[in-house]
Amino acid sequence: MAVSTRVKDAGDVSVQPLLLTIPQVMQCLGLGKNKVYELIQKEGLPVKRFGRAVRVSYVDLQNWLALRD
Repeated sequence: MAVSTRVKDAGDVSVQPLLLTIPQVMQCLGLGKNKVYELIQKEGLPVKRFGRAVRVSYVDLQNWLALRD
């Protein structure tokens, strides 16, 4: 993925977040919000739900993309 989703931790070291927000997924894939939600609903992009919050595992996103080749 060309766009970095890494964040700095307290020790100033880049850390890959375990879960991505929808805007982060949009940035990683270079797609709009509607398309990302379409991929979730129609194409099986795996998500984790916490109440109303929707997150995508970085590892699951990589695996899902690899299976689409």
